[in-house]
Amino acid sequence: MESQRSFLIIGLALVSFLLWQSWQKDYGPQPVVPVEQQQTQETSQGVPSFNENGSEDVPSSDSVPAAQPIAAAQSSNRIIEVKTDTLDLRIDLLGGDVVSADLLKFPVEQGSDIPYSLLRSGNGLYVAQSGLIGAQGPDASSSGRPVYNAQSDYYEMTSDTLVIPLTWKNNQGLSVTKTFTFTKGQYDVNVSYSVENGTGSAATVQPYAQLKQVMEFEDDGNMFMPTYRGAAFSTEDDRYQKYSFDEIEDDNLRETTKAGWVGMLEHYFVSAWVPSQEQTNTLYSRNLKNQYAVIGVLSPSESVAPGETKTLASTLYMGPKDQESLAKIARGLDLTVDYGILFWISQPLFALLTFLHSLVNNWGVAIILITIVVKGAMYWLTKKQYESMARMRNLAPKMQQLKDRFGDDRQKMSQAMMELYRKEKVNPMGGCLPLLLQMPIFLALYWVLMESVELRHADFVLWITDLSTKDPYFVLPILTGASMYLLQKLQPTTITDPMQQKIMQWMPVAMSVFFLWFPAGLVLYWLVSNVITLVQAKMIYASMEKRGISSK
Repeated sequence: MESQRSFLIIGLALVSFLLWQSWQKDYGPQPVVPVEQQQTQETSQGVPSFNENGSEDVPSSDSVPAAQPIAAAQSSNRIIEVKTDTLDLRIDLLGGDVVSADLLKFPVEQGSDIPYSLLRSGNGLYVAQSGLIGAQGPDASSSGRPVYNAQSDYYEMTSDTLVIPLTWKNNQGLSVTKTFTFTKGQYDVNVSYSVENGTGSAATVQPYAQLKQVMEFEDDGNMFMPTYRGAAFSTEDDRYQKYSFDEIEDDNLRETTKAGWVGMLEHYFVSAWVPSQEQTNTLYSRNLKNQYAVIGVLSPSESVAPGETKTLASTLYMGPKDQESLAKIARGLDLTVDYGILFWISQPLFALLTFLHSLVNNWGVAIILITIVVKGAMYWLTKKQYESMARMRNLAPKMQQLKDRFGDDRQKMSQAMMELYRKEKVNPMGGCLPLLLQMPIFLALYWVLMESVELRHADFVLWITDLSTKDPYFVLPILTGASMYLLQKLQPTTITDPMQQKIMQWMPVAMSVFFLWFPAGLVLYWLVSNVITLVQAKMIYASMEKRGISSK
């Protein structure tokens, strides 16, 4: 099979697949669950319900109705500020929700002093909520969610840990201390409840934790660089599962599982609630007013005897998609760095990229090195590919003779071609199969470079100061297009169809246009790969000439 034609077919197939995915997302059929069936499923599986008017998003417990609507926080003195070396938070004393989280080590733009806001209030609402429902749970009270007391309205980390207790007590003698524990250098926060029962009877409480965000139906990125924005969860059987805003709008998640977690994802960052991994939890989602997406986890009810104090805890993560840190928090949480079905190839490649960076301390140089390593390891496949293409080109005169001889008799033409291949010991798929074997590796590396938060605002050399954004002067895309043109020239074509010839001639130009908007790190990887292929092709052709095999 002719090399250029192989590239064209594979390229068109990839573009067609991406177009099909985009069409399916926007216009494809969506599962429809009848209202009666939804109600039956929620009742049978114990999935939490919400107020019908949607003005409050506190779930109901297993035994009592959902809380009544509660007014939103208005007074600024209900907001306390917490500052660590990694996070700048705002906590609302109404419910003890995290209503703002700035990531201090990740500026909005390179060189900016403004930190990236992961959680936020206002028009782009995105908050982390949690509380205690149940028969005596303060969040299930008909009088509204609890207003906690804090010793200060500003806390700053001055040691390795920062502990912030929020207290609440009712008239019957039940007291709750909601404690946020921060650790230096980390983005995960321990959120615990100490429930002290000073009443004369047992108290039943049930922890819940959820993430609430304005629904945005467009993913980050574009068709050729799609990045996911939406919810995700994990169960005992499925370590990582996306649950998009579209799915939340259409149907409520209902999963009962041991351990598990829920999260909200965007390109480089993630927020997640991780309950106790030793118990059975209920994962749920909710569409509020067709405006807000909620995904949460409901833990088992706990009974606190009179005079007893019981502590319940979960973990809230708000930060970058750091695979090493996420893997330590919960099983499958590191898969939020989504490499797709090729994760089993991408993860070792990321480990190699990280190792190379530790040697050179420059992500651009590390990309060059890993491309050299991968292309070097794949050299034997490249060699087979080019040798097979050369043999196929050498058969071109004989193929033309067969065409002249058999004309439009396709059956005889096919038989004659197969006999020619057998006689000349040429595999017509020899040029295509090595390419197909290499594709998963290079696609996996592509996803590594696109998903890795480490490349965000990473400097390379000269004018390329951010490998995660496009080349500001388009030098790399132009060089990449030129390298593709040289590769074409190095591979003389036997294509006779004028239309196919024009398509192949314009392919480098079309690809260069796409590369104009690609992150510089991805274009650098593609350029280096092309240059190495040029060098390898020259070496292979020189070796073939020495063995008396024409490469022309």
